[in-house]
Amino acid sequence: MFNGGMTNPSPLGRRTRAVPTVPRGDVLGTYESYPEAQAVVERLSHADFPIKQLAIIGNDLTTVERVTGRLSYGRAALAGAVTGLWLGVFFGLVMLVFSPTTVTITTVVAAALIGAGFGMLYGIASFAVSRRRRDFTSTHQVLATSYQIVVDPSVSSRAHEILARPDQQR
Repeated sequence: MFNGGMTNPSPLGRRTRAVPTVPRGDVLGTYESYPEAQAVVERLSHADFPIKQLAIIGNDLTTVERVTGRLSYGRAALAGAVTGLWLGVFFGLVMLVFSPTTVTITTVVAAALIGAGFGMLYGIASFAVSRRRRDFTSTHQVLATSYQIVVDPSVSSRAHEILARPDQQR
């Protein structure tokens, strides 16, 4: 039986969280990349297929951390300042929206500069604390070696029929 839902209706009409399980059903296809599997789901969607009956399952997950550079006090200060600047602008704009008569654009600029200053100090302090353990920057990704599209058996034949038709460009 296909088990692709993440919520179950309760007797009171509210939806409760279901225990996460791997969807089961017929394997519609196996693809090497997520964009390939996504394109198949898009194709079915354009054919008015009930796509809630589908699931994309990534197999053999691997965490990949790509090192993007060396972290220094200067880079830590700059990154902290930029983050603080954005937070300062955000809080300044919130103050401007909720108190437009007493807050001016000068207050927003001041909040941005104060945020940048505190962000820079925080960036330097956090780098100083973790310097020996981690002095590089990186990005993280979770990748799968293959992606399967699983479909509810009750609509499996319809999905296969749609995919057997020649691909028509819009």
